[in-house]
Amino acid sequence: MRWDHLAGTPAASPASAAPADIALFGTDAVTTRTFDTPEFRGVTFHEVRARSIVNRVPGASRMPFEWTVNPYRGCTHACVYCFARRTHSYLDLDTGIGFDSQIVVKVNAPELLRAQLASPRWQGAHIAMGTNVDCYQRAEGRYRLMPGILEALRDHANPFSILTKGTLILRDLDLIRQAADVTEVGVSVSVGFTDHELWRTVEPGTPAPERRLDVVRTLAGHGIGCGVLMAPVIPFLGDRPEQLRATVRAIAEAGATSVTPLVLHLRPGAREWFMSWLGRHHPGLVGRYERMYAAGAYAPTWYQRRITRQVHEFADEFGIGPGRREASRSQQRSHRGTPLPDHHAQAPRPDPGPVQLTLL
Repeated sequence: MRWDHLAGTPAASPASAAPADIALFGTDAVTTRTFDTPEFRGVTFHEVRARSIVNRVPGASRMPFEWTVNPYRGCTHACVYCFARRTHSYLDLDTGIGFDSQIVVKVNAPELLRAQLASPRWQGAHIAMGTNVDCYQRAEGRYRLMPGILEALRDHANPFSILTKGTLILRDLDLIRQAADVTEVGVSVSVGFTDHELWRTVEPGTPAPERRLDVVRTLAGHGIGCGVLMAPVIPFLGDRPEQLRATVRAIAEAGATSVTPLVLHLRPGAREWFMSWLGRHHPGLVGRYERMYAAGAYAPTWYQRRITRQVHEFADEFGIGPGRREASRSQQRSHRGTPLPDHHAQAPRPDPGPVQLTLL
């Protein structure tokens, strides 16, 4: 997919676009903006009018849903491991610094979604958000696309889920509660670890882990069940039993309904960027990673099973294991009248196997 596939009706003339930008995007398709504020310094926003906003997940994907909405491409969270980095190459943009600082904004996303939900061809399938890049990254504070998206989903009683590392989701708490009154709504927050040193280096643009857990706590306090995707568990840096236990304990204390561990996976695009970071910060681990990921993007099955088993044991210890999930759902039914689906949770099983969903 190139820029002409993202762009629809012409946007305003990109007065600030450099000549290279004009050649790449076309003057009738993209408005390029920069903002001289601390939170956006060094970031360029490319405003486009998309032709479609509801995307079908490829059939070969391991995703537990079929449709997604992504109002942004690129992400200022700047997570060094983000699998979505490769998608920037489809737009002829850099998958490293460019992914962190060249943000595509689909400015017509709310109106486009409302039109698509009203189409007689749309059957009301579940829509997942935040599964490619975060829909509540910092750009959302300026562009405010999610309120219109949530209003459209609420008005059409269309089921949806949100996965985020952002705290800005609390701005839309009332809309999420209204939607949960008429349809199934799932919310998950991503917290892979609580180690501050690790967070500052691998997720430099995200809110601190404890702030994300405050989101879980706030949602729970308003009757909205929230699961935690414990992702990624980073081999040799965040996988010691005491680290896993501390993270699960913090997740449980925040009132999460579930915790689902996902081990780091390194797809092309993300792999190169992560390995470059690893070579600078932890050169002694480069060889171990090359061996661990020699067979492909995923860690070996035995390793994934070990992490999953350990996290489930800690979850049981702190009262949020798979066996407690049904009780939590029963409480949600009695409190809200409508169950909130836990789309990312695993069913209990004697020998927990690896989870390979790519939801970051």
